Amino acid sequence: MNGSHRTRMLAVAATVIAALVAAGCSSSSSGGAGAAPAVPGITKTQILIGSHQPLTGPAAPGYSEISAASNAYFQYVNAHGGVYGRKIKYTYLDDAYDPSKTASVVRQLVLQDSVYAIFDGLGTPTHLAVVNYLNSAKVPDVFIASGCDCWASGHPYSFGWQIDYIREGKILGAYVKSHFAGKKIGFFYQNDEFGTDGVKGLSYEIPASQVASKQSYVPINVNIGPQAAALKAAGVQVVVCYSIPAFTALLKLAALKIGWNPTFVVSSVGADPITLGGLLQAFAKQGGKTVVGNQLTQGIITAGYLPTLGNTGNSWIALFKKVHDTYDAKAPFDGNVLYGEAVAYTFVQAMVKAGKNPTRAGLVSAIESGGLSQGAAVAPYDYSMTDHGGMMGAYIGVIKNGVVVQQGPVWTTDTTPGGAVTPFTGTQPPAPASGMP
Repeated sequence: MNGSHRTRMLAVAATVIAALVAAGCSSSSSGGAGAAPAVPGITKTQILIGSHQPLTGPAAPGYSEISAASNAYFQYVNAHGGVYGRKIKYTYLDDAYDPSKTASVVRQLVLQDSVYAIFDGLGTPTHLAVVNYLNSAKVPDVFIASGCDCWASGHPYSFGWQIDYIREGKILGAYVKSHFAGKKIGFFYQNDEFGTDGVKGLSYEIPASQVASKQSYVPINVNIGPQAAALKAAGVQVVVCYSIPAFTALLKLAALKIGWNPTFVVSSVGADPITLGGLLQAFAKQGGKTVVGNQLTQGIITAGYLPTLGNTGNSWIALFKKVHDTYDAKAPFDGNVLYGEAVAYTFVQAMVKAGKNPTRAGLVSAIESGGLSQGAAVAPYDYSMTDHGGMMGAYIGVIKNGVVVQQGPVWTTDTTPGGAVTPFTGTQPPAPASGMP
């Protein structure tokens, strides 16, 4: 981790500990309202899209990098001719991971800025505050940055993107069942659909007799000492976490404080090694201790649905690293940046498929047609007229020396209790030489 990133992470960590939902001025990469065009946000030269993002607040560490990374890929696309000659203009506003602020900024984007679509709105509790509004207004709500299974159906204009938490939970649960038979298992999870969906998937695979304790947290209360103590008291040997990065780090440090040393299995949401390592160092420093973040992340088991950053021979990693170095070089090239660029690629692919004269309904139809390439994802999407979920699979990874190392094949499954977890037999397509869909 470079020195400037450590400094930024310490500053963010201080903000999280001092005031998890500290108010921040709404920020935007660009903006501007005006007379609403025939198709909102679409002109002869521009595609205007918007998003709500946690640029401050408890989810800011790591996640605040995502929108800038998406914008970096859009700048790359714009420099290479745009989408049918139109340049993408991306406006993202800070909601501080606070649903009440999400409702306000999304209405601003739709009613004042007249965006064409909401793209990659981040967070399960936050996006649930606006999903019904966006669908009633028939605004495309594409590639939500949340694996809640709730996006899969019931919202005709909304689409997930990453693997949903039930599928990911089943894949992690199958690994735990296979590798930790007879061990006492504990769950630590965010007390909303993010956490409960993950626990549902885990519970489909891990025998109930092995689960010794289930502990939840709310993201506005950093005192998770009681949860750590309860997990230790229950004799938990393997703790499975559905937590945002700040709370993964807080649990790890709380465990060290009470002399509890379980194996950590963490959802992809909360296990980016660079983000987590920086938070561990920053939080520990605030407590008057010095730790090496990479040492504390060593051995954490997680899941991954994009290529690992350590796989420099992967053409998608090479493409996104090139984009990062040109348009987003101040940010660390970590999993959050990779996520931001990869989801932006999918959006551009969908816009190309929507045609030269895109409408809002046309974008929805383009995604529902099921013709999107899996792109940087390690498994295909399951988009159809009846399923808006997203990716169908992931691999197991272990953090070693600050990077996730893939263990075995990519696994695919569904969201049902009896659906098998099976190896994916397909292959990931290479990135196009132009870097454009």
